[in-house]
Amino acid sequence: AFQTQLSSNDGHNPLMKKVFDIHLAFLKSGQSEAALKHVFASLRAFISKFPSALFKGRVNMCAALCYEILKCCTSKVSSTRNEASALLYLLMRNNFEFTKRRTFLRTHLQIIIAVSQLIADVALSGGTRFQDSLLIINNFANSDRPMKATAFPSEVKDLTKRIRTVLMATAQMKEHEKDPEMLVDLQYSLAKSYASTPELRKTWLDSMAKIHVKNGDFSEAAMCYVHVAALVAEFLHRKSKYLLFGRHKEDDGGVW
Repeated sequence: AFQTQLSSNDGHNPLMKKVFDIHLAFLKSGQSEAALKHVFASLRAFISKFPSALFKGRVNMCAALCYEILKCCTSKVSSTRNEASALLYLLMRNNFEFTKRRTFLRTHLQIIIAVSQLIADVALSGGTRFQDSLLIINNFANSDRPMKATAFPSEVKDLTKRIRTVLMATAQMKEHEKDPEMLVDLQYSLAKSYASTPELRKTWLDSMAKIHVKNGDFSEAAMCYVHVAALVAEFLHRKSKYLLFGRHKEDDGGVW
């Protein structure tokens, strides 16, 4: 009944925020297994009905949804993990369809960013369970017949490979968690590897700053934040140049 109002300004409006926040609240707070099945069904309908809000409008909604779904991918309840994996796959697939089967860059970036944030927030527990969820997503991509003739399955495989790389780096960090200098060095290497993806680099620089503050190394933390400020300034400067030549905001996957 309110689809027009909800879709206005590509989903960036007070009514859509309220509806989306209600959906997200069910994932943020503990629910029964039976209730979550209905929540996931409702979210599947939401993704299908309002693709522009997730894949064209501001990036906040897609980012928040990826973060909460990934948390569910580590659930101890197998049915919840399966539902979360299927929903994440649907999000990627619908993004791919939305771009006329060119790419699902926005969802790809937001998933990697969410994984990095979950690690930084120490919220990505259940490593084996999470690996199982990645396997489910890969299986969906390999068995999706309408997508076989497209680049989608290989892009999904590339995404899950990148996630595993981040997880391996995290495992190394845990080995050196009592050695703050080595831990920060590993985080710096990870941040450097994402030089081409501004927000991912920012995520890891923020994480490094938190470790420095925790250890009382405030000048080092300040240096991290100076790098973050420079990174944002450089990105905005580049983006203003692109806009002069007629580039669109979705060209960068809605990173910022």
